[in-house]
Amino acid sequence: MQSNNYNMASKNFLTIEEVADTLSVTRQTVSKYIREKELNAVRINKNYRIPYKDFENFINRNTTVSDVETIYLKKSRNCLLGYEGRVDENEILNYRVNGAFQENEINHQLRYNKFISGDNFSVLKHLLPNIQEKVDLIYIDPPFGTGQDYVNINNDLAYNDTLVNHEFLEFMRKRLMLLRKCLSDQGSIYLHIDKKLGHYVKIIMDEVFGYNNFINDITRIKCNPKNFARNAYGNYSDMILFYVKNRDLNIFNDIKEPLSEEEVNNFFPKVHSRLGKYTTNPLHAPGITIDGDTGQEWNGLKPPKGRHWRYSREELTRLDMEGLIEWSETGNPRKMVFAKDHKGKKVQDVWEFKDKGLSYVNYPTQKNHDLLKRIILNSSNEGSLVLDCFAGSGGTLLVANRLRRQWIGIDNSLKSLEAIKENFSKAKVKCNYFSFVSFD
Repeated sequence: MQSNNYNMASKNFLTIEEVADTLSVTRQTVSKYIREKELNAVRINKNYRIPYKDFENFINRNTTVSDVETIYLKKSRNCLLGYEGRVDENEILNYRVNGAFQENEINHQLRYNKFISGDNFSVLKHLLPNIQEKVDLIYIDPPFGTGQDYVNINNDLAYNDTLVNHEFLEFMRKRLMLLRKCLSDQGSIYLHIDKKLGHYVKIIMDEVFGYNNFINDITRIKCNPKNFARNAYGNYSDMILFYVKNRDLNIFNDIKEPLSEEEVNNFFPKVHSRLGKYTTNPLHAPGITIDGDTGQEWNGLKPPKGRHWRYSREELTRLDMEGLIEWSETGNPRKMVFAKDHKGKKVQDVWEFKDKGLSYVNYPTQKNHDLLKRIILNSSNEGSLVLDCFAGSGGTLLVANRLRRQWIGIDNSLKSLEAIKENFSKAKVKCNYFSFVSFD
C-alpha cells in the first residue's frame, strides 16, 4: 500500500520543497499557506504533498506569483527553451479567434469524419468546445522548419515551410498547447519531426505534456542509405516523439508483429515433417521445488541440480505422448516449439517504414500507411477519435477510417484538400468538408 501511495505522490503531487523552490519562498512560507488554507495539502506517508491542480489554482489566484511558469507544474525538470516571441501559456489558451466553420460538402450524418480547411490554430480554437478531452490519438507530421517550399510531381506548390528557428518552435508550441486540451485522459500524441529540430521540439513537449509523460523517441528509417560527399554520416532516418496525457492510463494495445522470413529461419532452424519449422527449449527452469510435483522424478529422470521441471509431470507425459518432446542421443528431453505457434514479436523503437517517391504519391511528405497503421492500432481502439491537424494527403484519416476509428483532419493547403478529395474518392471514404472563415 505504501508503494502505491508513493507512486501516486511522485506523479500527481509536489513536495513542500518543490513548491517553495517554484515560488522562490521559504518552506515556512509554504507551511503558512497550508495552515491558512490558501493552499491545499494532503498527508501521504507522514509527509504533506500539494496536488498539482491545487497549486495551479493557487498561482492563478495570486498575482504576486503570476510570473511562475506553468512549466514547473508539468514536471519539466526546470528545463525550457528561451527564445524571442515566446508567449505565456495563459495568453495562448485564452486568445480569442473570431470566425466560424462553413459547410462546403456534406456526405454523411456522422458527428466526426470530417476535414476542415484553414489555419490549424484557429480551427483547433473553434473545435475545442466540442472535442476537448475526447481525442484518443493525435498523429501530426508538421513542417520541419526547413525554410523551403514543397511541390508535388507536377511542380505545383503544396505548402510553404518558411517558418524557421524560434518562429517555428513557437508555432509548434502554441498548437501543442491546444492539442493537449484535446486529448482524452487515455490519449496519446505522436509527433513526426526531422532530427535537426526534433530535440528542441522534445523540450517543448516536455513543457506542454510533462516529461513524465514522455514514452518513446522512435527512430524511423525513411529511405535507403545515402552516398554523398559531405564529411558526415548518411542521413536516412527521422524521429517520432511519443507522449501521453497520463502515463499508465494511455491506450496501448501492444500489437505484436509477425517474424520476418529471415527471423523464422534463424529462430526455428529445425524442420518437422508434419508441423513445420521448430526449435527446442529446456524442460526445466532455475529453482528448487522440494515438496511439489515439479521437483519429483519423471520418466526415470530428476531435474538437474538446482532446477525444477517447468511443467507438471502429467503435462510432461502428455507432451511426450503427442511427440512434442525431442530426446537427445544422451537422453536429454527438450520441448519442441513451432514457428506456426509464435505469437509475434514486440515492436521496438527503431522502425523501417520507407516513404514512396514523388512519382508514386500526390502530395509531398506523404507518410507510409503501414507506419500509420502501427500507431493507430497500438494507441487507439475501434470507435476512438483520431486527430491529424497537419493532414497533408489524408493518410492518417484513411488508415483510421479503414481501422474503424472516427477522425478529424485539418490543413490549410489547397493542394492538401485536392489530394484528400482524390484519395478519399479512390478509397470510397465519405467525408464532410468544411472551411474556417475568419471575421478579423
